[in-house]
Amino acid sequence: MDYLKSLPEPEKLLQKHSHDEQIPEVNGHLHTPYSFCPFNSIEQMFQMAGEEQLKVLGINDFYTVDGYEEFARQGQISRIFPLFNIEFMGLMQDMRQQDIRINDPNNPGRIYFSGKALKHPLNVSGKNRKFLENLQDSSQAQMKEMINMADALLRSINARFNISYEEIREKYAEKLLRERHIARAIREAVMEHYPSIDEIYSFFILLFDGKKLTASLNYPSTVENEIRSVLLKAGGKAFVPEDNDAFPPLQAIIDFIVDAGGIPCYPVLLDDKDGNLTGFERDWDRMDEVLQSFGVSCLELIPLRNTLDKLEEFVDFFRRKKYVISFGTEHNSPGLFPITVKVDKDKDLTPGMKKVSYEGCCVLAAHQYLVAKGREGFVDTQGKLDIDNQDFYRDLGNAIIKEFTS
Repeated sequence: MDYLKSLPEPEKLLQKHSHDEQIPEVNGHLHTPYSFCPFNSIEQMFQMAGEEQLKVLGINDFYTVDGYEEFARQGQISRIFPLFNIEFMGLMQDMRQQDIRINDPNNPGRIYFSGKALKHPLNVSGKNRKFLENLQDSSQAQMKEMINMADALLRSINARFNISYEEIREKYAEKLLRERHIARAIREAVMEHYPSIDEIYSFFILLFDGKKLTASLNYPSTVENEIRSVLLKAGGKAFVPEDNDAFPPLQAIIDFIVDAGGIPCYPVLLDDKDGNLTGFERDWDRMDEVLQSFGVSCLELIPLRNTLDKLEEFVDFFRRKKYVISFGTEHNSPGLFPITVKVDKDKDLTPGMKKVSYEGCCVLAAHQYLVAKGREGFVDTQGKLDIDNQDFYRDLGNAIIKEFTS
């Protein structure tokens, strides 16, 4: 973090940029090739961000910080401020026992959770380094078994190709494999080894145990999603349930994030395409109470999947509760689309929502900068949040971003 350490002291930054109230486009949550994404490289991400005139990007890979170094380098080259984040999947046993969906609509008690603005390079205790390594090992053990089952299925139908963990990882992943890598590998192998459309559809009937492929071959991402849904999800012939050890309790995840110098942050699902909310996210007062009990006052949303009315209503409620809120696009599925944050699929954010998104990134940037300088940030080393001084972090973060990107 030498480039952060080399920035002027807070007083000088605030004095220099106090007049600059311009609100740029930002994106605080993006996956990279180090987990799964539609980008060919981190460099491509920053090139797109530059073309779209974004000033902040946040890496947010599952279970890994391996992309941080390249992310930092591309940030410095492009003069786009890099935020260092991480994402986990955990389990809240009490919610599971009560059959309450949190932010995974399919699995009671399952929770996605992010750490924002971590130290780079990562510096955690031996216990927490082992914690992360165990999660990586568990996830890859599941992927290996899933690939072995998918390969056995391919052999049983006399497919013209086979798949293996090593080949898929070498071709499609930087390190950690996910289900989407398997689906991509199968789709591309089918297109390579079956030259005619009739052969392709006949193959999928065999692969899907008599069911036809419904996705159009003109849309590779939808084909991959269907492969994943039919083969790799519950009920599929290559489905392998996750080991319970792969989903640590939320407190263990938060402990890791605080130890890594970051800010614990809850990723909000909010309303789906039918207007539904999960049981946990339906009651905002109760949601606030639970999050506060864990010392969490930071939220992130992916507005692409939400309606503007519900987004504004939610943001207004939790801003009044003094939550820090940031937005992103995730980009954790096939199909490349712009990096600029939109709402309800393709609508522009309102000026008010752009301001919320930017101010959230400002707080994260200020925290990252202060920790790099050896100071206490928005969250201290004990996990205590400096909630009442958010204006300072917003102003400082604005000055840091303006200084870095100028």
